[in-house]
Amino acid sequence: MATPASLHLAVGSEAYDELNSALKIIRHCVNQLSEDQVWWRPAESMNSVANLMLHLCGNVRQWLVSGVGETVDIRERQKEFDQRNSASKTELMQQLESAVADAREVLAGISAETLLRARRVQGYDVRGIGAVFHSVSHFRGHTQEIVHMTRCQLGDSYKFDFIPTTTEQGAP
Repeated sequence: MATPASLHLAVGSEAYDELNSALKIIRHCVNQLSEDQVWWRPAESMNSVANLMLHLCGNVRQWLVSGVGETVDIRERQKEFDQRNSASKTELMQQLESAVADAREVLAGISAETLLRARRVQGYDVRGIGAVFHSVSHFRGHTQEIVHMTRCQLGDSYKFDFIPTTTEQGAP
């Protein structure tokens, strides 16, 4: 049980659990898509699943690994959206898993001082806890976008990862 003295550890643990949970959903979607489908764009001005994955890597590294972990920020955001068919879905998953693993290291060692200290990330003045909330909610939002894009491409052949089996879970 978390105590006020260990709240920072609980925040770090819960943030990582959210990232990891969303990562599993992304993996579930990507495993159902072909290489071409991962890079498919609904329109030229829109992103593919692959671009969203690259974008999530950039965001997690900028906001959590660099912003909270205080390492050098080397993100080139526009490149995340400009890439076309530049990596396989296996390589994309490895990049995303690596970014989340690096974030886990930062979140596992997070201190109360780190959560409360102000810093500048992507041109914004935020506290560490604000950077954590930003990145985790951003990750979840694009995860749902990836689910939607996967379902649009696969239609009725989409395989759900979770099907409720009890009334408590929402089964009829």
